[in-house]
Amino acid sequence: MNDTRFDPSQADGRWQKAWDEAQCFRADSASDKPKSYVLEMFPYPSGRIHIGHVRNYTMGDVLARYKKMRGHEVLHPMGWDAFGMPAENAAMEKGVHPGKWTRENIESMKAQLKRLGFALDWSRELATCEPDYYGHEQALFVDLFEAGLVYRKESEVNWDPVDQTVLANEQVIDGKGWRSGAEIEKRKLSQWFLKITDFAPDLLDGLASLDKWPDKVRLMQENWIGRSQGLQFAFDLSTGEKLEVYSTRPDTIYGASFVAVAPDHPVARAYAEGDEGAAEFIAECKRGGTTAATVETATKLGYLTGVKARHPLIADHDLPVFIANFVLMDYGTGAVMGVPGHDQRDFEFAKKYHLPILRVIGASAADADRPLGSGAEPGEGILVNSGPLDGLDVETAKGKVIRRAEADGWGEGKTVWRLRDWGVSRQRYWGTPIPFIHCDSCGIVPVPKDQLPVVLPEDVDFKTPGNPLERHPTWKNVACPQCGAQARRETDTLDTFVDSSWYFLRFASQPTDKPFDRHEVSKWLPVEQYIGGIEHAILHLLYARFWTRALARLGQIDFTEPFASLFTQGMVTHETYFRREPDSGRVVYFAPDEVERSGQSAVLKEDGFPVTVGRVVKMSKSKRNVVDPDTIIARYGADAVRWFMLSDSPPERDLPWSESGIEGCARFVQRVWRLVAEHDPQASGEDADLARKTARIVHDVAETIEALHFNKAVARLYELVSAIEKAKPSADRTSAIEALFPLVAPMMPHLAEEAWQAIGGEGLIAETAWPEIDESLLEDESVTIAVQHKGKLRDTLTAPAGASKDVLEEMALASEKVQRSLDGAPIRKIIVVPDRLVNIVT
Repeated sequence: MNDTRFDPSQADGRWQKAWDEAQCFRADSASDKPKSYVLEMFPYPSGRIHIGHVRNYTMGDVLARYKKMRGHEVLHPMGWDAFGMPAENAAMEKGVHPGKWTRENIESMKAQLKRLGFALDWSRELATCEPDYYGHEQALFVDLFEAGLVYRKESEVNWDPVDQTVLANEQVIDGKGWRSGAEIEKRKLSQWFLKITDFAPDLLDGLASLDKWPDKVRLMQENWIGRSQGLQFAFDLSTGEKLEVYSTRPDTIYGASFVAVAPDHPVARAYAEGDEGAAEFIAECKRGGTTAATVETATKLGYLTGVKARHPLIADHDLPVFIANFVLMDYGTGAVMGVPGHDQRDFEFAKKYHLPILRVIGASAADADRPLGSGAEPGEGILVNSGPLDGLDVETAKGKVIRRAEADGWGEGKTVWRLRDWGVSRQRYWGTPIPFIHCDSCGIVPVPKDQLPVVLPEDVDFKTPGNPLERHPTWKNVACPQCGAQARRETDTLDTFVDSSWYFLRFASQPTDKPFDRHEVSKWLPVEQYIGGIEHAILHLLYARFWTRALARLGQIDFTEPFASLFTQGMVTHETYFRREPDSGRVVYFAPDEVERSGQSAVLKEDGFPVTVGRVVKMSKSKRNVVDPDTIIARYGADAVRWFMLSDSPPERDLPWSESGIEGCARFVQRVWRLVAEHDPQASGEDADLARKTARIVHDVAETIEALHFNKAVARLYELVSAIEKAKPSADRTSAIEALFPLVAPMMPHLAEEAWQAIGGEGLIAETAWPEIDESLLEDESVTIAVQHKGKLRDTLTAPAGASKDVLEEMALASEKVQRSLDGAPIRKIIVVPDRLVNIVT
């Protein structure tokens, strides 16, 4: 072997071409091998992949390559979540068509992914913005409509009057549009909804079967679905009306000191008609954020109405009714019973408006007179200051109040869900057209399937804010498919979360005449291993679970959970570099390649003046602390980058990027390569210790990859390389080198291929089987035995593995340390735990 250094600039491209030509990673549905479907969440084509993508896809790639080496038929596809607002923003800001911008980005990112040598089946590539994908999505949407799982209703939305579009609650910041900065208006619009609430019990109960999902993800979904059991009852109001309230803690009803309604509750609106102050308060509430998170963290504000609510269990006791900014109309009934002693939100509100705060839960009856401290006490206990409930535990008291309400006719026990139906209408162009037609005679009519896809028009402009589909001169004008009269297309497009709710099915089966083939899908699904960020723990994963259940109900698939195992990887982080402008105080960030580090300080290369070295945080464009993978690949090669992604940090934790770290990985690549020159197929002699270590590491690397403990697999491979380097030439050393290259192949595939060819390996290492081992080499030849007397360790012995009880007793009694401890005392019995312990009792 004459080449002393591995040259990735030559090897990487050569082996990527060889894999493509051999179609190594093309999945064969007809194969009789066991099937493995490995999938990473597909990316949005923003134009460049980032190091976070590299980590995500490297993990999936290692598993996919490993599964192939273990004899599995592997489906490892790639596609593009290609619809969405960034493309429309680019159209508005740069004057480029969203389709052109998106497709150019896809080509750029695809080239970047290929440079990393990922084992992807590019024959199944899809992009959600193409009619051959979204046309099938339209067909599925019609199927769900015909099954009663899609409906249209008028709903209050956040309307941006500048961008002329609906905004999600999360896009309203301090009452203004996140992009335009315009004051948001509340409007009633007809919107399309999916009946996800029909599946709420099953979505919740199904979490119990997902034992290969992170506990934190299952808990997040459980809380989002939000099943609660309690009492729904009505207060009699002084206006003569009834006010419905739902409470999960009816046991605390004797501690109620006020009632609050949402700003858009009918009671609030009716009161505001005759009270200007109430009307202004409601308007102010609507200008603030409307998400549950925003409301929870905002200052609790209320407006006292003149309305009173009669307490249902305390005679002649009335509670004041407030309009409150922390009550949401979308949750429960839009009205709450305030119990400040045992709810922190209510406690803060009561303190602000000088309302009574009464303890009704205590550790014992003696707590009845103990005042509350600086906050609410929401825990369990027994009832106090609650009349007939005193002394009861919480659950018993709940039941008693519910039975009383049902018997007296003022309430009933009820299960309530936090989950709301999924509003999928978006007033924008770059999305899947909703396949319905509005006819004055026939009403809402689905587009016939033989007329799908409803394709987006290309001739649109973005000079005027709003939805180009709405103002297009011809696209929306169409004949009604039922009566033939002039009608109008639906101009809303689907939420892009719909696109990602079924793409994993299309990867598995791609017929031209339907979304997927049921028989083909059943061969691959559920996905064996799904990998992606924790930021998708709720919405994407919940929506995908819903779509899978909905399609199962329609009889189109045979399973209800799409992802058998889920892994959420940590972020790649980097320190930040910035300066604060002296005049404006504005913070200006700099990219890592603009900065020169020296010890703990840094200077800007451009001017040589210092910059502040900030915290290590998630890489983001806003803080410019991103590292371009192309630059790193060009400098160190794809394998060094892949190896760094897997080293050091457990994969579920954040990985701090460091130049020294990637340099160390590049050096290790060269260490492995140098062993090629030391491969000697003519070497003779044995090295039993190295043979055992090799067998153990082959076994351990397999186990750790299966468990996605990639950093542990890396650590074991470092051990093997070190052991080979230290060993003398022998047949076992040659065998260890030959085993090493398949072991590193899933992680450093280009180096492995180059080395495999150099040592005379047969075929491509990408298609080579995982190394086989002699199982007997995994058995330890000797073990350490602890010897105890009087409960204390007296000596340790090295004994043959599997030694008999008699042999271990004899060895223990022959120990000088043990004999000194015994000091001639008679032995009553000896307890032996094979391969572990001898305990002598005197």
